Amino acid sequence: MDDRLVQYDDKMRKTMRNLQEEYGAIRAGRANPHVLDKLRVDYYGTPTPIQQAANVSVPEPRMIQIQPWEPAMVKEIEKTILTSDLGINPTNDGKTIRLVFPELTEERRKELAKDIKKKGEAAKVAVRNIRRDANDAFKKLGKKEDISEDEIKELETSVQKMTDKYIAEVDKAVEEKTKEIMTV
Repeated sequence: MDDRLVQYDDKMRKTMRNLQEEYGAIRAGRANPHVLDKLRVDYYGTPTPIQQAANVSVPEPRMIQIQPWEPAMVKEIEKTILTSDLGINPTNDGKTIRLVFPELTEERRKELAKDIKKKGEAAKVAVRNIRRDANDAFKKLGKKEDISEDEIKELETSVQKMTDKYIAEVDKAVEEKTKEIMTV
């Protein structure tokens, strides 16, 4: 790959990774420990990911079990989950916190599918913006460094192919996540 294209490929890849992370946080009626990824718990004055303060497991398809390494952390983790936007009430037995995911209603599934589509569209816009930035940079480069129009066209064609590839990946991710959400 041309060195001038590498930075734009990296940016598009990061956009894709970000979309996958966002999709990982969307709960599909099945327990997915990634819904906890963005939550931070106060661990001796330091905001720490729950996974670093406790053992997180999925003993059943619709349950996440969180076992803090220190019993004193149970209340702290529980408080973090309650104040988050997860919409799940944790239960605890003094040592272990359990999150039981309810079955999603048809209405909620449709809402989530819309949200998935919206996040996908935002990722596509981001990819297209990266393409635009690349094309602008190539035009400036052409004026500055006396690069032939053919070479600039070649770079623009390469960026377009890259854009098409990532847009197709976004579409595939949207389709897969929507299918996962709509499956009862």
